[in-house]
Amino acid sequence: MVHPASVQDRDGARELLRKARPRFPFIERIFADAGYQGPKMASIVARTGCWKMEIVKRSDRHRFIVLPKRWIVERTFAWLGRCRRLAKDWECLNRKALAFLKLASIRLMVRKLCNPA
Repeated sequence: MVHPASVQDRDGARELLRKARPRFPFIERIFADAGYQGPKMASIVARTGCWKMEIVKRSDRHRFIVLPKRWIVERTFAWLGRCRRLAKDWECLNRKALAFLKLASIRLMVRKLCNPA
């Protein structure tokens, strides 16, 4: 789901979770960063479905530590960043940006299915 820049992530999460619940009833746990913690977000999660939200906190140490599940998101963003349209062009409408994001994701899935090596 793509939101305008004027919508904070925590505020946009309510609509995202409401739409995601019927599509993905098998999801049991949500991983989020510290921007999603707090009582307001906890009540949104409780109202939209029976899942558990886990806040993944960043380490303040100056050494590199791999955080659980975060590499999956970073890897996906890197794959999508290879698509020129997503990396260079800025769309005027959110629905167009979302359409190109879906096309790039479909392209990635097809390449993974057709070339498993």
